[in-house]
Amino acid sequence: MSLLQLVINELKAIVSDKAIAVTLFGGVLFYSILYPLPYLHQVPTEQQLVVVDLDHSSLSRQLLRHADASAKIRVVARVDAIATAQQWIAAGKAHGLLVIPAGFRRDLLLGKGVVLSYGGDASYFLIYSAVAEGLVAAGLEAGKGIQLLGLLARGEQQAEAERVLNAVRLNSVPAFNPGLGYTPYVVPGLFLLILHQTLLIGTGILGAGQWRTAGYWRETSPLKLVCGRILAFSLLYSLFTSFYVGWCYHWYGVTVQASLGRVALFLLPFLLSTAAAGIALSCLFRRRDLPTQVYLLVSMPILFVSGFVWPLALIPDPLVCLSQLVPAVPAISGLLQLNQLGAAWTDVLPKWLQLWGLFGLFFGLAVRGIAGKRASLQ
Repeated sequence: MSLLQLVINELKAIVSDKAIAVTLFGGVLFYSILYPLPYLHQVPTEQQLVVVDLDHSSLSRQLLRHADASAKIRVVARVDAIATAQQWIAAGKAHGLLVIPAGFRRDLLLGKGVVLSYGGDASYFLIYSAVAEGLVAAGLEAGKGIQLLGLLARGEQQAEAERVLNAVRLNSVPAFNPGLGYTPYVVPGLFLLILHQTLLIGTGILGAGQWRTAGYWRETSPLKLVCGRILAFSLLYSLFTSFYVGWCYHWYGVTVQASLGRVALFLLPFLLSTAAAGIALSCLFRRRDLPTQVYLLVSMPILFVSGFVWPLALIPDPLVCLSQLVPAVPAISGLLQLNQLGAAWTDVLPKWLQLWGLFGLFFGLAVRGIAGKRASLQ
C-alpha cells in the first residue's frame, strides 16, 4: 500500500467513524460559536446600580446624574438603608451599590474629605470592574466640580483653576485590543486550545478502537502508519485552522498583525506535533470513550498554564516546566506574540523550534507505541 492510499484509507476511517466525525467536524464548528457567544457585547455596560443617599442634597443628586450618565452603570433604584441595597444585589436586581454619607455636600464645601462607599457583586469580575470604574469616574468628576467652586471663591481665575485641576491628563491608547473587548483577548488562544484538544481526542478514539479488528493498520509498518495518520489528520486540521484563524478572527474582530505565510509556518509544527502526540497517547487507551473523558478533564489545566488567562508567575514552576511538553502551550504563547502583538519572527523562533522538537519526540514515541501495540496482539 502506497503512502497516498494509506492517507486516503485514514481519511475514510475518520469520516466513517461517527464519534470522530462529530468530535472533529461538529466540535470545531460548535465551539466556534459557543465560546465567543457570551462575550459578543465585548464590554459590560449599563450595569444596574442601587443608591443609598443619606445626604439628599443638590450635590448628591448631581453625583447621581453623573453616575447615571456613565456608559458603564445605570441607576435603577434609591433606597434608605444599606441592608435594603444588599437585598437588591442578592436578588439579582442590581450588581452594585453606592452609599452617599450624610453631610456629603457640607463637608465638601468646608474642604473636608468625604468617603463614598462602593460595593458590587464580585462573583462576576468584569461586571464588578465596570461598576467600580463607573462610580470612580463619577465621584472624581463631582469632586472636581466642588474644587473648582472653591478655587473660584478664593479669587482664582477660571482658566487658571481649570488648569490646576487638570494638571495631569491621561491619554490611554489600547495597543493590541482597540475595543478593550473580551472576545479579541480570549478567542485567539482558546481557539488554538480547541484545535489541540479535538485533534488529541480524534486520534485517541481512532487509535483505541482500530486494534480490536483486523485491517490495514495491522498490515502496514508502524513508521508508515504513523506518517499516514499524521498526514491525514494534518490535512483536515489545516482546513479547521484556516477556518479559525481566517474567517472566525475576521468575524469576531480579532486583531491580526502577522502575515498569513508566517502564521501558517508557525502552526505547521503545532499541528504535526499534536497529531504525533495524539497517536502516541492513543496506544495507552483500551476503550474508545476514555480519550474524550481524559482530554476534557485536562483542558482547563492546559488553559491556565498557557499563560493568557492566568499569570504564569502565580503557577508553580515545576508545573510550568512540565507544561512545556504540551504542544498547545508554546503554540498559544508564540501565536499570540506573532499574530496579536506583532512580534518579529526571531522573537517566536525558540517556540517554533520547541514545537519541532516536540514533534520529533512524539513521533518516535508514536512509532514505538504502535510497534508495541502490534507485538502485544500477536
